[in-house]
Amino acid sequence: MGQSTEELSGDIADTRRNLASDLDALQDRVSPAAIVERRKEAARGRMRSVRDKVMGTVHDVHSTTSDKASSATGSVQSAAGSVQSAAGSVPQRVEGSPLAAGLVAFGAGMVISAMFPASEKEARLGAQAVDTAREPVMEQAKSVGQDVAQQLSDTAGTAAQEVKDTATQGAERVRAEGQSAAESVKSDVQPS
Repeated sequence: MGQSTEELSGDIADTRRNLASDLDALQDRVSPAAIVERRKEAARGRMRSVRDKVMGTVHDVHSTTSDKASSATGSVQSAAGSVQSAAGSVPQRVEGSPLAAGLVAFGAGMVISAMFPASEKEARLGAQAVDTAREPVMEQAKSVGQDVAQQLSDTAGTAAQEVKDTATQGAERVRAEGQSAAESVKSDVQPS
């Protein structure tokens, strides 16, 4: 026999919950605000990684600070004795790390650009992208929903017909047994 009404109702509820969660996940995926937030977080992560590679972590800075402080004291003393030689070494130190200076400048630019809200044109293009992506997805979701509804309708119709047939057969059996019992009682009551 087919599924019971409770099972069909449970299947329908499960299908609705699954469709709702899929649509929520899809909407979160194509939402302009969520896209911007994911991109900002990815840029922040890359910047943290680059910053840690260029500047080191807090632990690296702390361990080398004491070493640098003692060497700085020595450097200051030697610089006081020889200003001309110190002036000659500064350009050499700067020339050795243009990549680091460029990365720091790039990182600062990324952080500053992440702080500004999207321009009107960017927001409009984001909305267009969402609308363009949403239409086919909604069409497909509607199609799937209609297919599921049709299948459930067919199954429910079949189950209802089976229940009706079973009830009709049961009623026929009860009527026949009732007639048989009535005839049996009549034959027992009639004098021979």
